[in-house]
Amino acid sequence: MCITVIAELADMIGIFRALAYGAARLARGSVLVLWLLVVVVAAVSASLLSLDTTAVLITPVVLVLARRLHLDLGLFAYTAVWLANTASLLLPVSNLTNLLAMSWLRSDQFGSSDVGTFGGFARLMWPSAAVALLITVGTLAVIFRRSLPGSYEMPGWHPVADRVLFVVAAGVCAGLGPAFALGVNVTLGAGVGAAVLVIACLVRNRRMLAWKLLPWQLVLGVSALFLVVQFAHDHGLGRLLAVIGGHGDSGWALLRLGAVAVVGSNVVNNLPAYLALEPLADTVHRMAVLLIGVNAGPLILPWGSLATLLWASRCRAAGVRVPWGRFARRGLILVPLLLLGCTGATVLARFLTN
Repeated sequence: MCITVIAELADMIGIFRALAYGAARLARGSVLVLWLLVVVVAAVSASLLSLDTTAVLITPVVLVLARRLHLDLGLFAYTAVWLANTASLLLPVSNLTNLLAMSWLRSDQFGSSDVGTFGGFARLMWPSAAVALLITVGTLAVIFRRSLPGSYEMPGWHPVADRVLFVVAAGVCAGLGPAFALGVNVTLGAGVGAAVLVIACLVRNRRMLAWKLLPWQLVLGVSALFLVVQFAHDHGLGRLLAVIGGHGDSGWALLRLGAVAVVGSNVVNNLPAYLALEPLADTVHRMAVLLIGVNAGPLILPWGSLATLLWASRCRAAGVRVPWGRFARRGLILVPLLLLGCTGATVLARFLTN
């Protein structure tokens, strides 16, 4: 909720407009270069800041870019949400499921393995993370191939209305990344940032503050979703997923677990799916494919991950309609490629290191 308040106020103050203008200048009129710049920023943000923060902070920037430059809104919107999810495989801080996985990997059954450390986790996940990035970017390039060529005219720059507010908001947004990367609790960091911005607006421009800043509908919707999931879990969902997930470390067994994780994530949300399947991750490679399924897989149904719901909220705030049928169809193209490619990368990495 706090990170959404920061995004709303930063948008009104003009932070995203300034970032969009800077990116447009850096790309020097090339749509392809501009898109690749967005790809790099989104991937780095998802890895270092987390997928949820990326969905909230990157989405408004790319939508402003596309709208002001008269470019394909779909290209930049899908780049933001797909990379927010698929680029969250690499580091423990990239996703809550990764942090839970690190705790699991530190248990006694993994012995003296260093896979439960920051560096060990990154070494385990980098092959699948690299493949996920390549597949996501390649799929976007194919789907939106007609939108990538060409050039654009630089938009005019409108000075910010309040320089003091702009500096404060820029400092808050710029400070979130290093804070999260250094291990500051996400809720605490976002809460402090939101409080700083709200106080600054109280002093400089109270008209920016309204109850609509709080995403009550999203909070209520997510809460209702988790209540339904908890009810299903208490009545056998976890046991069912565990049976279907199987056992073993062969390529087929890994692919099976990854597929169950993908289906579970899209049906009941990725976090409950991870918690239900975690006991089946009794080897490091099974944990890797479980994370592939729950991190990169929930891109078919809108409630698959909180990042997707936050992205949709930012799209609605920007006046961009999200056709969920089209979202699901495109996800059905991307997700099987991710599952096959990333699982294959995990199997290959295991073979080469043995």
